Amino acid sequence: MTRNDPSALRWLVGVELAHYRKLSGVTLAGAAAAAGITRAKVGHMETGRYQQFPDDVAALMEVYGADRKDVDRLASLAGSSTGRSWWAPWSHLVPDWFKTFVGLEGLAEAEFVFEPMVLPGLLQTEAYAQAITDATGFVRRDHSERFVSFRVARAKRLTDDHPLELHAVVGEAALRLEVGSPEVRREQYAHLVDLAERPNITVQVLRPEDGPHAATTGHLVVLDFEGAQSIAYAERLDGAVYVQDQDDVRTHKMAVDNLRSVALSAQQSLTLIRSLIDGG
Repeated sequence: MTRNDPSALRWLVGVELAHYRKLSGVTLAGAAAAAGITRAKVGHMETGRYQQFPDDVAALMEVYGADRKDVDRLASLAGSSTGRSWWAPWSHLVPDWFKTFVGLEGLAEAEFVFEPMVLPGLLQTEAYAQAITDATGFVRRDHSERFVSFRVARAKRLTDDHPLELHAVVGEAALRLEVGSPEVRREQYAHLVDLAERPNITVQVLRPEDGPHAATTGHLVVLDFEGAQSIAYAERLDGAVYVQDQDDVRTHKMAVDNLRSVALSAQQSLTLIRSLIDGG
């Protein structure tokens, strides 16, 4: 099953409440008056700052004229936003903007990730993750081991009872980046091959000779959920951008389709990765 994260669930519910309100053309004040809820509470429900109660969510969705299936879906989602976040043991190590992402990732059914310069965190071995963490200097040395254990725990989402469907496109430069020792890199390549042979994981390699593509701005993630709308995400050095507007998300999905078509096929990609194990 997906990993529980109450704060991420509240964020998802809030995004959808704001989406449906804007579609209906109702103001915050108008929504509050029609649903019998204070304006401040409606605002907090949209930001996900506080617990959203199913009855309040349903009342607002009815004000917005949403279909009954969407009313029931969002009220049910709100009702499940209780408990403790799975990443709580590492909360002091992870910045708030990334806590939101890993919470959403834990709830997602499927994820697409494009990484042009470094292998995605979900696909990294412990040794590779340690070498990357040490090299970047963003994590205090006395926190390094704990941060790596967090990354390893995050990757277990790929192999749990209800695994994440992951489709990763990685730049050839990410494969050839000299991270750690040659042994660390060979272990990483073998790990990639093992993962790519799992039915829920697809890995494609994008080479310079494959030509131009639509994701020229770099790192890109799209998360799909069973009971909520898709979210797109991109990291910066000190934060992240979350794309919630569904027209913009569709644009990101067009870039995803383009990347999949331009990159080597999954089988060709595995052949290339295997060649690197032998020093090719």
